[in-house]
Amino acid sequence: MSGGDAPDPAPYVRLGRLATQVSRLWLGTVNFSGRVEDDDALRLMDEALDRGINCVDTADIYGWRVHKGHTEELIGRWLAQGGGRRDNVVLATKVGGEMSERVNDGGLSARHIITACEQSLRRLGVECIDLYQMHRIDRAAPWDEVWQAMEHLVASGKICYVGSSNFAGWHISEAQASAHRRNALGLASEQCLYNLAVRHAELEVLPAARHHGLATLAWSPLHGGLLSGVLDKLDSGTAVKCAQGRAQALLPALRPAVEKYEAYCRSIGEHPAEVGLAWVLSRPGITGAVIGPRTVGHLDSALRAGRLRLDDGQLAALDRIFPPVGRGGPGPEAWAD
Repeated sequence: MSGGDAPDPAPYVRLGRLATQVSRLWLGTVNFSGRVEDDDALRLMDEALDRGINCVDTADIYGWRVHKGHTEELIGRWLAQGGGRRDNVVLATKVGGEMSERVNDGGLSARHIITACEQSLRRLGVECIDLYQMHRIDRAAPWDEVWQAMEHLVASGKICYVGSSNFAGWHISEAQASAHRRNALGLASEQCLYNLAVRHAELEVLPAARHHGLATLAWSPLHGGLLSGVLDKLDSGTAVKCAQGRAQALLPALRPAVEKYEAYCRSIGEHPAEVGLAWVLSRPGITGAVIGPRTVGHLDSALRAGRLRLDDGQLAALDRIFPPVGRGGPGPEAWAD
């Protein structure tokens, strides 16, 4: 793997209540297979591992700009290079997205979970997936059916842990209650949308995850580039990701706050992307953040953010720019007298 002058390695923490050690930054791969050329993606994975990031997060549907499953295939190519890559990586993927127009080729039926896992293992070229995450809730799938499939995969050595993504707080509690009735470990983690601009997870998702001992991973910690200096990038014509998607969808409503945010970051001499990511990593109950770098420069910026410590005054200033939901904190106190 590559060398060179790298920042200090990312610190490691436990995966929630469990013993496995994970870096606080997770390499997200949603930008691979379309926004990042394959050779550049292979280099990014090497650079991330060299810098101490030991978690690679993907999903079976990623790569849809080429074809669904392409990103898992790309990661499989990277792992197949050897050099300790597989041994040093906590490998996470997701199930539940619609893989085709065929009936039953999506969701969380036992049939699809088992079939999709076999296909992910084949694309990744591995015998076991470390963290197998349900990409979203499937209200049609009974928990007994879901856990039956997951227990089969654990018992057969094809997955180590089960995680969730985009669950509500009550989904987490319901999943855990069902798992405990089966004397099963249940969920290891929840991956949720969380950043300065979108703080709904503070109401119930983060409290539920903490109560049940789940690791909580924030995806889109900069909200698709909205918090990465979007206004300066748009003015200079250098905007890429932040000129589209969720960043552009939310910018009209939040433009006054984003203007204040970028001005505040300039006043303290820090880059908006690093402030936004540092804020997420500072939040109680947050195990780590899933980043989606497209360049090594983005990767180094994320690692600098991991070392940035915001003081109480700076955190209070950010709360004033992007207030929490309701009165702040968990529900029902956030909205009830």
